[in-house]
Parts: sequence; C-alpha cells; structure tokens
Amino acid sequence: MEPTRPSSKKLLGRLRDILRTQHYSLRTEQAYVEWAKRYILFHHKRHPKDMGVPEVEAFLTYLALERHVAASTQNQALSALLFLYREVLQQPLASVDAVRARQPHRLPTVLTKSEAARVLSAMSGTSQLMAKLLYGSGLRILECLRLRVKDIDFEQRCIIIRDGKGEKDRVTMLPDSLVAPLREHLMRVKQLHEKDLAEGYGTVHLPYALDVKYPHANQEWDWQYVFPARTRSVDPRSGAQQRHHVTESSLQKAVRAAARLAGITDKPVSCHTFRHSFATHLLESGYDIRTVQELLGHKDVK
Repeated sequence: MEPTRPSSKKLLGRLRDILRTQHYSLRTEQAYVEWAKRYILFHHKRHPKDMGVPEVEAFLTYLALERHVAASTQNQALSALLFLYREVLQQPLASVDAVRARQPHRLPTVLTKSEAARVLSAMSGTSQLMAKLLYGSGLRILECLRLRVKDIDFEQRCIIIRDGKGEKDRVTMLPDSLVAPLREHLMRVKQLHEKDLAEGYGTVHLPYALDVKYPHANQEWDWQYVFPARTRSVDPRSGAQQRHHVTESSLQKAVRAAARLAGITDKPVSCHTFRHSFATHLLESGYDIRTVQELLGHKDVK
C-alpha cells in the first residue's frame, strides 16, 4: 500500500518552521509560503516532491509571460522555490532556465534641495521626523521604522543600521539638526513605554530569538522601537500583545500627500526618493563616492 502523501498544509508548515529556525523575517516567511502555495496550485495541487526543474521553469515562465510580473517579483518566487526544494524537501534543484521577466532600467527620482525642503515643510509630527531621517541619514524606509533606541548614538552623531539589506550592519550620519527633535520624541516614547509596563505589557519583538537567551531584554528601554505604533497588536508568531513599529503605509501616504501640498507634480515622490536625494546632494557637496556608498550600504559603487 502506498504511504499517505504529506498534505500541502503540512509542507507549508514545515517551510514556515525552517524559515523561522533560520531567522528569516516575518515578511520573507509570508512571501515564501505564499509562493510555495501558488506554485502548488498552478500545478493542480501536485506535491512539490513529485515535481522538479521543468515544473519550476513552467511556473516562472507563466509569471513572466502571463502575469507580467516585475523581474524582482519573479526573482523572489525563484528564491522561494529554491529554498523549498533545498531546505524542506532536501532535493536541491539544478540550473533553472525559465523565460525571465524584463528588468526595467530607470533613473532614480531625485528632489532638488529646495523641493526636499518644501516636502518636509508640508509634513508634521512623527511622520516629518521620520522623513527627515530618510533624507538626512539616507535610510531605507524599513531601516527607519525598525530603529531601536540603542541604535541612535547622540554623542557620536551617528545611527547604527542593524540587519540592513543583505543582513549587513552599517553606520550612517545623524544630522545635528535632528538631535534635539529626536531627544524630545524619545522622551514621549519612553513615557508610552512606561505606561505599557504599568499596564502589564511593554515587551517588544526581539530578533534571532534573543528573548529566549535574555528573558527580560524585550522589556528594556534600549530595545524599544524609536517609532512605535499608536496601539498595541498581537505578534503573529508569539501571540504576545506588544507594541510594534509604525506601518510603512502610514509614512508612504504622508510623503505622497506632502509632495502634492508642495506642488511637486512633475515627478513621483516616495520615501525612497529621499534616500536618492541624500546621496545626490552629498555628491554635489563634494563627498567622495566611496563614502556615500558606505553610508548607503550599497555593495556596488554603481
């Protein structure tokens, strides 16, 4: 009698467990599980262990030709399936040769110094402070949102970016003009944290299972997010009620609204536009391109 084949639900659960064991982010976990699910459904619920390179190539080609996905989206799907076969099924795939989505070649949008000032002036409160960090320190949006109190060094006037893109740490500048506003902001955040503690909460998600190694670290002030959400929420992994950082969408909406108020309609303005502008304005001010590369955390100087 043929043994019962593992269900896709069980397989996806194993995929999720291995991703967590290897300390992948929640976002990556969700994306990889979703791509595995879509791959299985595309092939009419066949189990991945009964498929291989031809089926993976067919799925990736479908994404490029039928779904017209971006090259980065197709690459993410490929990475998810390679991980599934290598880490979960223990069946590493050989070379995958699918029709690849076209990689667009676009010049980055850059604001002039006066345009950047107008957009920032059209913002207020915490959103304005975050946008000023994007522009003044060259942060990616998630790097800004995931900042912890301990990552800001007021004495050295620098910000430590931990686990940036490619899981790399780096140091970037903290403009003098943001020292006082950040200190005032953190005073309010500390009051919020103390209120959470008094109500029996006050914990925060820690990376790499540090809450197991250091049981009380998730309540310590230094580990709290610099930009916490207004309300507490339930951590989807631990089930604990904690205070996460603010969402990407809230800052993105605030930046787009400010660009409209500033009358900038001839170019698309996003959070990442501030990072491009940071790099361009440093180069215009005479900074060495290698220094700018290090501040941005780019592997390639191009």
